[in-house]
Amino acid sequence: MMLFSVLLTDDAARDLEDIYDYIELHDSRGKADHVLERIEKAFNSLSENPERGSYPRELIALGLREFRQVFFKPYRIIYRVMKNNVYVLLIADGRRDMQKLLQRRLLQA
Repeated sequence: MMLFSVLLTDDAARDLEDIYDYIELHDSRGKADHVLERIEKAFNSLSENPERGSYPRELIALGLREFRQVFFKPYRIIYRVMKNNVYVLLIADGRRDMQKLLQRRLLQA
């Protein structure tokens, strides 16, 4: 079985830092560590089967199928598979205005 390399874009790495900082500030470091661990586990698991993610409905509505997503609720991890790599592009709380966020982050690049 071929393994894919899972790579975080700078934006996704910043998303992860922001999520961690927010949880640490509003809850505890232990909770922030736990959430970070679970999110990392979710995207690292893509190395074995990146095609398993669903298409984000906001992008399907625009006719885009090159992006996929996996979840660690309430977080959505948006990624793109290119050759042997999985690029994690966005990690965000799914309760945010995802349409705006996705358009700003993915479609204006």
